[in-house]
Amino acid sequence: MSDIVISGSGLFIPPFTITNDELVEAYNAYANRFNEEHADAIAAGETEALPLSSSEFIEKASGIKARYAMYKDGIVNPDIMHPVFPMTQEGATPEMVTMGVAAAREAMQQAGKTADDIDMVIVSSTFRQRDYPGMSVEIQRELGIKGFAYDMGIACSSATFGLINAYTALKAGTAKCVLFVNPEFTTPGLDFKDRDSHFIFGDVATAAILEPAETATSEHIFRILSTKQFTQYSDNIRCDASYADYCFENVPANRYAFKQQGRKVFKELLPLVTNFIENLLSENQLEASSLKRMWLHQANVNMNLFAVKKLLGRLPEGNEAPVVLDEFANTASSGSVIAFHRHKDDFISGDKGLICSFGAGYSIGSLLVEKV
Repeated sequence: MSDIVISGSGLFIPPFTITNDELVEAYNAYANRFNEEHADAIAAGETEALPLSSSEFIEKASGIKARYAMYKDGIVNPDIMHPVFPMTQEGATPEMVTMGVAAAREAMQQAGKTADDIDMVIVSSTFRQRDYPGMSVEIQRELGIKGFAYDMGIACSSATFGLINAYTALKAGTAKCVLFVNPEFTTPGLDFKDRDSHFIFGDVATAAILEPAETATSEHIFRILSTKQFTQYSDNIRCDASYADYCFENVPANRYAFKQQGRKVFKELLPLVTNFIENLLSENQLEASSLKRMWLHQANVNMNLFAVKKLLGRLPEGNEAPVVLDEFANTASSGSVIAFHRHKDDFISGDKGLICSFGAGYSIGSLLVEKV
């Protein structure tokens, strides 16, 4: 059976950057006004005052310094505090499609593939801008690809699970060349009035081409040596928004926003992640020190440092576990693929690396790869 390879990757960066300082200025202006308007209720203990934020707090808590956004003005306006953009309607192209197509074109170019070479499209993302028709089918049409396409998602492991689905389809012979697309239009899923979460997400899209080794012709070929997936139910990270919300009265205004219990996530998820990676390496007769690089999920720099230290027995050195969340923030499921795309060109034949994501679900997905 043929080896399956990743032969190209792509990255779309949105047009706007929002720094921590800009985000904090807007949030603090909103919080100060709220506290003034509700001063009597706060004094009476009927309402809680909104705490102020700072760039130092954000960076210490997460490692995030900035994020990219498809739309900026409404987010940094204390009178609005959310992205402002046209509602998706028939005949208009949703942002996730636009983002995905741009990332896909770069991946196709890097892999040396045209639309005629591809017969399967997988769009895997945490957020979903529209339930149907599928974003994947619209991206397929925009790129002129024949064959079939589908959407999928498993929160912050959507990217790795999508890559693994592409891999298994190629192994099974149900596709000859797969375009994987991972658009994450995350900023509409944030409550920018919440100090503890308003800074977390940024928008981005990634993509990759997967194919049998014998058809790959690019200079960026990585053989997939092994894959592994894991899920265990937890509601410590959740979003309760539903297509059925219109059926109910008094739906909370922030129901759309994601919520998390960060301390519980840190305590419960990290042991699962490190055990998962150790088992994957053991199954392949490898040690963590055998890897040139770990392209890890980019949610929180403290989580990544904890995981790498546990795996290596020391803190990472140089580019062993590159961080991109300082520039991109948490991009839901895209972080590990951004890290791979940005930090793979120095690999030589035989070098091994690990793409790994983890998050809500709980879910963990990994691909062990080797430069051809």
